[in-house]
Amino acid sequence: MATEIEFAWVGHAPPMRSPQSTPEITPRARTLTGYAGFQWWALSSIAPQALVAGAAAAAPAIDDFIDRKLKEYGLTEADLAIVGFSQGTMMALQVGLRRPRPVAAIVGYAGVLTGTADLRQDKVPKPPVLLVHGTADPVVPVAALHAAEGDLQRLGVQVTTHISAGIGHTVDPAGLRLGLGFVSTAFSARKS
Repeated sequence: MATEIEFAWVGHAPPMRSPQSTPEITPRARTLTGYAGFQWWALSSIAPQALVAGAAAAAPAIDDFIDRKLKEYGLTEADLAIVGFSQGTMMALQVGLRRPRPVAAIVGYAGVLTGTADLRQDKVPKPPVLLVHGTADPVVPVAALHAAEGDLQRLGVQVTTHISAGIGHTVDPAGLRLGLGFVSTAFSARKS
């Protein structure tokens, strides 16, 4: 087994299996939803300020979890990719862009960048980011990908996007393959 934490899922998402069979470390969100899943905070409002507040309130628990796991495995942020789905994408971006040192990569599926007002271009860790979204998503419109892409580019973050035609609020096999390839490439770049 490799010694890297390649995937730290911060939301409900299907597992990715890396070629090296590295561990997937998955924190579970705190609150059970009415849809047989978990959430980091109740989504009673999707107003931008409510999303910013919810993500900011949930972030310390994820940061603490990551800090504990990095210490347990004797690793640093350079050994970590953060991957999330839906609200997990919100948290992956919230946490990954605010860590003291850049993580190897951030991958977000069908989610939203909740806010950047507290991020200054010169102070933001700039890990590579992959955003994947379906055109038929009834929960989080694909426009969220385009807005996040623009905001990240303004911050100087290298962002790659993929839009999956006809895909709803889920992750398709093509998106999983893209995510795995993106993370593998990020780790390879860090080691060279």
